[in-house]
Amino acid sequence: MSGLIKKNIDQSLKFVYSENNSLSVIFHDNGLLMGVVGEFNKNLKELEKITKSNLYSRGNSILIKSNSKTNEIVKNAIKFLANQFINNGTIENKDIVSSVDNFMINEKVKNNNITDIIKTPKKSIIPRSEKQKGYVRALRQSDIIISAGPAGTGKTFLAVAVGLTMLLEKKIERIILSRPAVEAGERLGFLPGDMKEKVDPYLRPLYDSLYDLFDFEKIQRMIEIGDIEIAPLAFMRGRTLKNSFAILDEAQNATDTQIKMFLTRIGENSKIVVNGDPTQIDLPNKNMSGLVRSKELLGHLSEIAVIDFDHSDVVRHPLVSKIVKAYSKND
Repeated sequence: MSGLIKKNIDQSLKFVYSENNSLSVIFHDNGLLMGVVGEFNKNLKELEKITKSNLYSRGNSILIKSNSKTNEIVKNAIKFLANQFINNGTIENKDIVSSVDNFMINEKVKNNNITDIIKTPKKSIIPRSEKQKGYVRALRQSDIIISAGPAGTGKTFLAVAVGLTMLLEKKIERIILSRPAVEAGERLGFLPGDMKEKVDPYLRPLYDSLYDLFDFEKIQRMIEIGDIEIAPLAFMRGRTLKNSFAILDEAQNATDTQIKMFLTRIGENSKIVVNGDPTQIDLPNKNMSGLVRSKELLGHLSEIAVIDFDHSDVVRHPLVSKIVKAYSKND
């Protein structure tokens, strides 16, 4: 199948270099061109933002105008997207990000600069900002990691990715996923179903990250045998976590007492990650949140890493960063 795809790509695309630092990608198949460019050029505009290049759709071609290095990045991204469209008949926003990441990963491997790459069964992940690089290093090196920042900065996704790789490499025995169920008032006993069914809706972002990194059936099997454990924060009391990678998500909705309880569960050969967004506190009294206080109290300890993200680290739709920045000015 891969040979057929390569043949189709090679037959469908032609690359013409010009002396004025521009590169034309000529499509012999207009259907493929429309698929890559997207409706109202939306894919092209997204690729333009990610690569900070100038892209123009002209007739049966895409014109790339940037420096030679960026031209090559965009060229390979377009090949990746064309491949994606031939395979699946559609291109999603995450594919555009992956199209650039794949080229960057290959370049880093060529240059032996692979320390920041997270390799998972489905994909390899490159931190997209200096803060994310520091966060990944902290996830690998520190015993406890506390991170705070807006949605879309990769706090949850990168933590799950590092935890999953450590589990698959048998450096730990299990991943524990937890979060406070504020919306249910932590009274999970009143909700229908078993414990997994009760807490699942509150852990959906963590599940989404797992399924994006590994096969659905294998993740389900790991949950069934206990390699991945779902545990509401209220049920962590009294435990000692050994050989574990524990993630507390949405920690802005945990009280000072709850965060202290969670952090003191750490046992031999374990890591604890506490993530949250101080601007999205759902507690009745926002001053009850223990996330900010934990950073202030524990940031000086060498075994604990504290990472603060901001709008510049957002890697979702570019509009998310602008929204976060606008709201932060009024907080």
